[in-house]
Amino acid sequence: MSIEIVDGWNGPGAKDGKATLVRPADNALHPSEDRWAFEHWYFDARLESGHTVVAFLQKRRPEEPPGSRPVVEVVVYFPDGTRRQVIRHYPHMAFEAATDRCRARVAHNTAELVSPAADVDRPGALPVHRLRVNEGGVELDLTFTATVPSWMPGQGWTRYGDRDFFGWVVPAPRATVTGAVTIDGWRVEARGTGYHDHNWGVGNMPRIIERWHWGRLYTDDLSLIYATVRTQRRFDHHESRPLMLAVGDRVVLSTGEVALTEGPTAYDADARREYPTWLRLESEASGDGVTDARVDLRLDVREVIHGHDLLDDVPVVGTRVGGALLKPLIHRLVGHPGYFRFLSDFELRVTMNGTTRVETGSTLHELVALA
Repeated sequence: MSIEIVDGWNGPGAKDGKATLVRPADNALHPSEDRWAFEHWYFDARLESGHTVVAFLQKRRPEEPPGSRPVVEVVVYFPDGTRRQVIRHYPHMAFEAATDRCRARVAHNTAELVSPAADVDRPGALPVHRLRVNEGGVELDLTFTATVPSWMPGQGWTRYGDRDFFGWVVPAPRATVTGAVTIDGWRVEARGTGYHDHNWGVGNMPRIIERWHWGRLYTDDLSLIYATVRTQRRFDHHESRPLMLAVGDRVVLSTGEVALTEGPTAYDADARREYPTWLRLESEASGDGVTDARVDLRLDVREVIHGHDLLDDVPVVGTRVGGALLKPLIHRLVGHPGYFRFLSDFELRVTMNGTTRVETGSTLHELVALA
């Protein structure tokens, strides 16, 4: 029996004729008694110093089993191409979060809406969030001031049958980042461009999701976010493809009517699997009722800056002895799950009201393949 999968677009069709107005509570805790419930808050920033920093505060990682402990994850990509990654689990009592706004804590690490904190019921205001994380010699004290309105695709969820679902809201599709990054006592004044989103849901996601691409890019006045999520074969390889385009401080396109093409593959030894060497995303013409917009994006992978075999994260399998014995067998059973973060060159063609403009540059994006 097939399971019905529904993407929560406002319509008409798989798009938003009118975008959902995001409220502060959408970025708050979504309480659930389900043992498969998960939730996390994500931030990243590309800094003028050449560093890229990434941080998660997680109630439960969706790839971990029920009952798993809260997690703080921090990654720093250095200008010379090296990487520092810290993952720290904490007791359940170390996690708390508000239900009316972003105010999440895992031990001493916090993410919080600081403006308009006094008026959380005023929707549409550009939010300001503060992130404070200190783990493994990496200390982040960063303020994310949104410059593009908060966005979610449709109602912000995809439902897999009657029980399971995945939620996504982007409180800061684009933000100005200020503050400081301190690494082993060495302080970097932080100035750059950032992003903040929030995911929650219920379900055994590795059994539902086969793979996803996710990324975004910025030019002087264009901001684009996309994701393509493909389910496992038992869910008929359903694909959800949300995409957002903003011009300045106005979202002009929110759609799931997007075609994805993947180029020839190459092998990465760190992830122990292949990846597509280019991607192309083409949207159908749509818009906000004022601007008719169409997107044609090509991403050509210049460098794999982070390739990772996800089986290395499994206890015993990730050890030298256990991995040597068990990993070949598990690869035969479940395939080669892997994570990639790419640095790619892009060509973006945007057609608005009959006029086409072309933008080029470089950006980061990721691929998670669970099968």
